[in-house]
Amino acid sequence: MAKPNYAFEKRQKELAKKQKKQEKLEQRKAAGQHDTELETEAETDIEPAAAEDTQPSAAQD
Repeated sequence: MAKPNYAFEKRQKELAKKQKKQEKLEQRKAAGQHDTELETEAETDIEPAAAEDTQPSAAQD
C-alpha cells in the first residue's frame, strides 16, 4: 500500500493560505487607496492650520 505524502498536502495548504492572505491584502490596498484619497483631501484643508500652529512655537524660541 502507498504511503500518504503529508509533505505535499501541507505544502498545498500553505500555498492556499498564502494566496488567500495575498488576496485580502490586495483588497485592503484597493479599499485603502480610496480611503487615502479622501484623507488626503481632508488633510489639505487641515495642513494650513497645522502650519500656523508650528510658526508661533518657532517664534517663541
